[in-house]
Amino acid sequence: MQLYTERLFLRDLNFNDAQNIFAYRSDAEANKFQSWIPESREDVESFIQRNKIEFNQPESWYQVLITDRETEAVIGDIGIHFFGAENLQVELGITLNKDFQGKGYAAEALQGVIDFLFNDLGKHRIMASVDPDNSDSIRLMERIGFRKEGHFIKSLFWKNRWVDDVIYAILREEWMKK
Repeated sequence: MQLYTERLFLRDLNFNDAQNIFAYRSDAEANKFQSWIPESREDVESFIQRNKIEFNQPESWYQVLITDRETEAVIGDIGIHFFGAENLQVELGITLNKDFQGKGYAAEALQGVIDFLFNDLGKHRIMASVDPDNSDSIRLMERIGFRKEGHFIKSLFWKNRWVDDVIYAILREEWMKK
């Protein structure tokens, strides 16, 4: 996948990205809401190897890298989970290097991916699962037009404990009205 926005270039991961991905993904404090924190560059290389070669396959996760369009600096990544028997629903997750947070990159990257998923792939619904303590992500979801669908109490067993989960989503017809 390759996608350009005003300031960003979103593209497939490759092994040359491993050190840059490790640099921001291995920061346990900055990524406390993430389920994957690599312990070595080899963990990242395995992650890149597992990334699906075939994009848009049901019940698969596909990761794209967010880079600065001019400098090619690695800003973060977006996970795209294609799910449902009809393959018309998608879950998104985003991770940014803390040096690039607060500059509008997450919103710009997500909006570009969402436009692509709705306009080019014809998806019906896009959702995000957010930790209720992750106020930055909640503000991001609301800023880009997602609505809160529910707050599920202790519905996820994560990092050896039960935690709450907040679901945000948007339908294709809602996105197109924006």
